[in-house]
Amino acid sequence: MKWTKIGVIVPSSNTTVEREFNRVFKEPDFTVHTSRIILPDVTLKSLEEMEKETERASIELKTAKVDIIAYACTTGSLFKGPNHHELIKRRIEEKTGIKAVATSGSVTKALRALDASKVLVVTPYIEELNEKEKQFLEANGFEVVNIKGMGIVDNTQIGKLEPDYSYSFILNVAKSTNKYDALFISCTNWRTFEIIDKLEKELNKPVISSNSATLWDIVRRLQVDVQVKLGTLFLK
Repeated sequence: MKWTKIGVIVPSSNTTVEREFNRVFKEPDFTVHTSRIILPDVTLKSLEEMEKETERASIELKTAKVDIIAYACTTGSLFKGPNHHELIKRRIEEKTGIKAVATSGSVTKALRALDASKVLVVTPYIEELNEKEKQFLEANGFEVVNIKGMGIVDNTQIGKLEPDYSYSFILNVAKSTNKYDALFISCTNWRTFEIIDKLEKELNKPVISSNSATLWDIVRRLQVDVQVKLGTLFLK
């Protein structure tokens, strides 16, 4: 297998993307290379400022001759509307000539691959961002049966959430209703890889996260083979 270089644009306060991607994209066949864009906290204002660094980060990754560039931020690729992720993807591709994905677009592709029209969403976000996410998903044809957030602004605190605590919180929300086709755990800084399979077994529903959807989309775009157990999505 050839050496495949995965380029990722990561919010500066995100401490989870590299951790989770490196669990799947392992040497010597894969390496993960990141460029960071400033995000002091998870608010709409900070996301707007962060996006201005997209071209700079893209050019940095181009110099490493990566095979793909992922814009690994969920709300940062949806707050401007239903096609926001496509605009970011196009900016990266036009600047670098390298194929790209953006997390919110990866999520919609993953949900469609699972034939999920009704979605339950759990986030660590404040209400302002939950509303933006709900609007984005609905504009892309999904029914959001409920969206529940933790109200966290400090992104480093999201990265510190322990999987056991997250599992209990998410499970409590997920068991409040059965009227959904898939569960979506939003935020690329929220550790989920330890709990996706466990949640699927408990709920008997497909479960995706921002990072699992982004990783799945990368694998599809590159048409590479990886050994990964992250729920029903990777059987598609």
